[in-house]
Amino acid sequence: MIGVTFPPSVIQRVVARRGSEHIFSDLDPKRTALVVIDLQYAFMDDEIGHAVCPAAREIVPAVNRLAGAVRAAGGGVFWIKNTFDESCMTEWSVMQDISTPSMRAKRAAAMSEGTKGHELWAALDVRPVDEILKKNRFSAFLPGASELPARLKARGFDTVLVTGTVTNVCCESSARDAMMSNFRVVMISDGNAANTRAEHEASLTAFYLTFGDVMDTDMVVRLLARPVATAA
Repeated sequence: MIGVTFPPSVIQRVVARRGSEHIFSDLDPKRTALVVIDLQYAFMDDEIGHAVCPAAREIVPAVNRLAGAVRAAGGGVFWIKNTFDESCMTEWSVMQDISTPSMRAKRAAAMSEGTKGHELWAALDVRPVDEILKKNRFSAFLPGASELPARLKARGFDTVLVTGTVTNVCCESSARDAMMSNFRVVMISDGNAANTRAEHEASLTAFYLTFGDVMDTDMVVRLLARPVATAA
């Protein structure tokens, strides 16, 4: 699940609408946060996971590289943990209704706090300076689903780099809601993972056409390393 190549027609539509292929290439490192969605055992471990996305294991090096670059540039790193709790049974009952009984039980067992499935993947480079937050919906930016929007604003971040799994569910949901909450949003093409390339590319294309920017890890690392005066 390495990156995405947009057809010329998509790029032409983006440029016609925004005037630039990459509207957020003016990244201000100190106002930029990396948001890592759901890279937990429940989505990455074949033994205990309830919705394993094998490609999620492949993006770990890119996510770690981005985390290091963001920290070095003065930005922040936020690790988001998908969490099942009792409120999901009542406040998000439709999610239970559209799942089989066995899948509901499996999800609860894998996503509840204190379980192995709820833990962040061990190969992730999580540092003490980072923040770890929970969310109880697909989107980390849905009002009431997470403390993430408030924490970002409290620290002065107005730009978010979205990575994690799966591209077309929790990552895209979070990215869209972030944009509609007035954040500048970049989805990282080789830092997101889906179950198929078709789903991955369709999700990134839809986001790129309307909601925000899409870049790969190499591009973001270069932009973060520029002199502050250039990025301002």
